[in-house]
Amino acid sequence: MTSGRLESLAAGQAMVFGGDRVTTVPASLAAAFRAGDRVVVVQETGDLLHIPQSEHALVTTAIDAAVAAFAALVTVTDDQITAFYDEFARRLEDDASFAPIAAANAADVVSASERGRATGRLQLSTSMRGDMIAGLRTWRDIETRRSQPMGEVRHDQWTVQQWRDPLGVVGFVFEGRPNVFADATGVLRTGNTVVFRIGSDALGTARAIMATAVQPALEHAGLPAGAVQLVDSAAHAAGWALFSDQRLSLAIARGSGSAVAQLGAVARQHGVPASLHGTGGAWLVAGESADADRFALAVRHSLDRKVCNTLNVCCIVRSRADELVPRFHAAAREAAAARGVEPIVHDLTLDHSCLAHEWEWDTVPEVSLLIVDDVAQAIEQCNRFSPHLVASLISDDQAEHEAFYRGVDSPFVGDGFTRWVDGQFALAQPELGLSNWQGGRLLGRGGVLSGDSVFTIRLRAQIADPELHR
Repeated sequence: MTSGRLESLAAGQAMVFGGDRVTTVPASLAAAFRAGDRVVVVQETGDLLHIPQSEHALVTTAIDAAVAAFAALVTVTDDQITAFYDEFARRLEDDASFAPIAAANAADVVSASERGRATGRLQLSTSMRGDMIAGLRTWRDIETRRSQPMGEVRHDQWTVQQWRDPLGVVGFVFEGRPNVFADATGVLRTGNTVVFRIGSDALGTARAIMATAVQPALEHAGLPAGAVQLVDSAAHAAGWALFSDQRLSLAIARGSGSAVAQLGAVARQHGVPASLHGTGGAWLVAGESADADRFALAVRHSLDRKVCNTLNVCCIVRSRADELVPRFHAAAREAAAARGVEPIVHDLTLDHSCLAHEWEWDTVPEVSLLIVDDVAQAIEQCNRFSPHLVASLISDDQAEHEAFYRGVDSPFVGDGFTRWVDGQFALAQPELGLSNWQGGRLLGRGGVLSGDSVFTIRLRAQIADPELHR
């Protein structure tokens, strides 16, 4: 140690975490650490996260640019922000300008396949491209603007107004899904700036989107170049460095549950509010009065692809099991047949630990089946084991639906297929992520975090009587 800074690490060196626990430095970390590097000790778990100096410098430069851009956005008009979305969408729609993006994505898909990685969410398909364009045009046309009056309190001699205003710099770490890159630029609509770190599988695609569409659109609109920044690094350390920078006003992470939880812990212990979107898997319950055809369609359409709102656990009441279990299996086989495969169904019992497990699949649909005594028991199991995200009930009994809505601890509750839970599909707004009610979520129980969700409330006083005092 010199000048109060960590210059080296020794294998076996004790590191305190959580106030009363100790972990030790592994030999691999001690060998890799160099002067100028950083170590983040995750206070919740004791994980030691190594951030090389080069990764920290890369992130610092990106945030520097985003901070400067946030200040500069005060001088631009809402019409200029509108022009950014219009030009971004136009460049994605134009085949000539999209060609480098398509080529980069094809290379990313090949690379991921060669490394044994799933590519279902990585491939920038025609439909994904169309959704990205539609999402950008939603932000172009939406009425939300940077500064909006929220209300006021009138006193005899003065007035206090509440204004919805920009929040600041948003840090965003997400998995290899190119469409999320476009969705998350929605924070500009409300005057915020954004720094991205994308998963390594889609980094080439992200570079191409930045060079071919984002940067030219910013220039076309006269917006500061730092308003959208990509941290050009495949290292996980870049994400840790980003979320440990206290200049972030909000840290958003989406991806695998464990990685997102770790990123959230890093943000929180550095005083950065975190909105995490990492644990998914929907629950579907068939009640005693369930229509068999409606139930089968709900299963089929909830297993068409694997995302966070895909059916993960299906509960069938015992009195209807003889009829509905075969319909469940047939519907699952139909969903799998569209992919040329057979589904994997796990027959579970009450309180089985796997009820809390999210099945991750790319091609072969995988789902759990649970027989319950009644809907009340399904609610109990859902509240105990589910990620508290999506819950759906198939029933012809309206009173049962009301009891289900009141009893199930989920922000998204429906009466059919589970895949309706999507910001753009349901609310006509591209989403930054879908929050479940796991601890540590920002903005209470607001399930959909979208670009216009990122704001702060400012108070503005107008004093009519200069003699006013306390």
